[in-house]
Amino acid sequence: INKINRSTEKRILSFQIDIMLSSSIARSIVRCTASGKRLGNIRHLNLHEYQSSQVMAECGVTVPFGIAAHTVEEAVAAAKTIGDEEVVIKSQILAGGRGLGTFTNGLKGGVHIIKTSEVEDYASKMLGGTLVTKQSGPAGKPVNTILLAKKMSLVREMYFGIVLDRESQGPLIIACSEGGTSIEDLAHNSPEKIIKVPVSIAEGLTDEKVMEVVNGLAVTGNKEAAGEQIRALYKLFVEKDCTMVEVNPLAEDTEGNLIAADAKVGFDDNAEFRQKDIFAQRDITQEDSREVAANEYDLNYIGLDGNIGCMVNGAGLAMATMDIISLHGGKPANFLDVGGSATTTQIKAAFEIITSDPSVKAILVNIFGGIMKCDVIAQGIIEASQSLDLQVPVIVRLEGTNVDAGKKLLAESGLELISADDLDDAAKKSCCCHLILVL
Repeated sequence: INKINRSTEKRILSFQIDIMLSSSIARSIVRCTASGKRLGNIRHLNLHEYQSSQVMAECGVTVPFGIAAHTVEEAVAAAKTIGDEEVVIKSQILAGGRGLGTFTNGLKGGVHIIKTSEVEDYASKMLGGTLVTKQSGPAGKPVNTILLAKKMSLVREMYFGIVLDRESQGPLIIACSEGGTSIEDLAHNSPEKIIKVPVSIAEGLTDEKVMEVVNGLAVTGNKEAAGEQIRALYKLFVEKDCTMVEVNPLAEDTEGNLIAADAKVGFDDNAEFRQKDIFAQRDITQEDSREVAANEYDLNYIGLDGNIGCMVNGAGLAMATMDIISLHGGKPANFLDVGGSATTTQIKAAFEIITSDPSVKAILVNIFGGIMKCDVIAQGIIEASQSLDLQVPVIVRLEGTNVDAGKKLLAESGLELISADDLDDAAKKSCCCHLILVL
């Protein structure tokens, strides 16, 4: 049972990453999370399709002509600019599976090929709506932008992706001669059609590797021209500091040319200082507001679906804390690592973020003071409790640097805090408190 509980929490954590990456590529990264090797804020920025297309075009990747629209009037004008009888209208959200998604207003599908005369009707239903897909989560994502694209004459659809791979310690190209739909289904039903080509950082993308990918895609047109598109996609991955490039579908037109018909691109947060133009396009309306707030205070936060809030210093200790909560029958509401040098302001912000989740019925603070000082944590807890008027029990376990000073501050604060002698005791008390409130 204990193993099942831990496995369940790890799958929940994996899901948080899955909804921000296309799950086909995410699986390579999720394995690291599931094994406890990495956790914290997702280290990438995602752009919308229309934004990614602009960046790709700058690197020489062939993309369909399209115009982004934020209002119905802009959508109608964009369709007139394209000038065709039919256009493709695409919802712009940071989640995959748009084509098979459903709007909360009842409209089926986030991507449609429609007549130009129908643009106003479709745009009015899509803009301002919420699209729910397999990767968006049940709450869905708001559609604030739509993309009007030229309808292409495509004869084949393939899959292409690049991700950083831990095993090969470098970029890994994933390609499939079929695409346009769920790559997960292809991986399950026809794994032999998917190829994986590791690229050496020292050697770069060699001609041999390029041809291996081209052949794996079963390109029917000019293979040299196709190879140039593969090189352009790899150039994008390297020069723009990407963590992921996914093109699904990578399509062939009637003349055998490769076109990146739909794309998702992620960028490494550590490269923000040299990719300022790209990071200026960040759309925080597509992100969890709690994670956005946590980022502002330099806190590592991931929201989960449990009811026991956690505030811990250190990713490893945070994972252990969530495991022990699960062991005693509870469900963590979040992962929150305050780091090793948090201030009282950050601690207060952490409480605000945790309590913004209405599901939270108890809060467990587990601090092992090394660089982080227990008295600083204690002062932050006191200030947060006084200013936020906390309505849920707070269980505190302190150990390490300045622990006596920290416990003294808490004891003299007059607050109804629940102290714990060790982590196991803290987890048991947290689970009991949440059960009492639920009952």
